[in-house]
Amino acid sequence: MKDNNLILEKIIKLSLESEKKYREGDYKGAVEEKRKIKLILNEIPLEGELLEKYKKHLLLLYPSKFDLIYDHKLKIDNTKRLSIIQLLEKKSEAKYNKGDYKGAIKALRRSEKYI
Repeated sequence: MKDNNLILEKIIKLSLESEKKYREGDYKGAVEEKRKIKLILNEIPLEGELLEKYKKHLLLLYPSKFDLIYDHKLKIDNTKRLSIIQLLEKKSEAKYNKGDYKGAIKALRRSEKYI
């Protein structure tokens, strides 16, 4: 469990670094940090309490007065939610490969809201 907490801390640190780079206009750097997070999550998926902590972090990272994605997430089933995440991640990958780093990071940020 301690290792998982360290992994969560690393993910949160990378997420904050990505957000900082995004706000500074370094879209390629922001995408790179998000891609590091994805690699970590592919190796060791977060579950249970750690997943809830990560979700809370994301809510704090992307505050919104009117969160339409949150409302949409409540009305769709888990399968549809996962397919939306995959679609947005593929879209991000395609934009990244074309050199559209701003579009790539926006798609990744949007996909995180469905977690």
